[in-house]
Amino acid sequence: MNALFTTAMSLREVGPGVFDGELNKHWTIGPKVHGGAMVALCANAARTACAGPDQQPVAVSANFLWAPDPGPMQVVTSIRKRGRRISVVDVELNQGERTAVHAVVTLGEPEHHLPGGTTAPLLSANPVLDLMAPEPPDDLAPIQPGHRLAGLVHLGEGCDVRPLLSTMDPVTDGGTRRAPMLQMWARPRDVAPDALFALMCTDLSAPVTFAVDRTGWAPTVQLTAFLRALPVDGWLRVVCTCVEIGHDWFDEDHIVVDQAGRLVAQSRQLAMVPAAR
Repeated sequence: MNALFTTAMSLREVGPGVFDGELNKHWTIGPKVHGGAMVALCANAARTACAGPDQQPVAVSANFLWAPDPGPMQVVTSIRKRGRRISVVDVELNQGERTAVHAVVTLGEPEHHLPGGTTAPLLSANPVLDLMAPEPPDDLAPIQPGHRLAGLVHLGEGCDVRPLLSTMDPVTDGGTRRAPMLQMWARPRDVAPDALFALMCTDLSAPVTFAVDRTGWAPTVQLTAFLRALPVDGWLRVVCTCVEIGHDWFDEDHIVVDQAGRLVAQSRQLAMVPAAR
């Protein structure tokens, strides 16, 4: 199996609303399947099962029940509402006899942009535009063999990910830890970013717990992601922040902006703080 994102998202319908697929070994963090990739798979199954004109997975609320391994899986969908503007689909991503992810996917039309230019939002407080250029600096290394994150993050085989490593390091102001604001650029290989890739990017960052020297496995318990608009071709900019890192739990927010400067996705998740080393 190759590492391309389109391959990782492939599903084969084997019954009404039931799809077989593969949890791709390249889309993993350490030995476990990347949570954002599983969110995107659930969204893809819901969209396929309830295909309506122009409907996309505008919201995905996912609970992670256990961490599956790369290998065969099955996605089972149940349509709760099929509407002209909004549809709702329950999704279970199963491996063997166990459900790894339970998601509720809301389908609708994301924000539009008019031919020849974008439609300006009525209000925007998007912080990413002042932080990050549309494209990564020429000297910013992708995650690949030899990169600091290469042994942990395997997504670099399927997409070009360029984290600004300086934003991952702990920073203090006079002994007080500064709130993290992790930054990275990403795009899939050999294809333009789409709705599913934008949703995957809402869980792309290394955990914000890196800012407090907790760098072990930080399992996500619940993640809610929004698809705000379909991305244009080019780099996606990702900024990851949090409000509080406790001793047991932490929150993590992602904002994803496309190369045209449009907000395309955002998320909030609740996860467990890694143990001290």
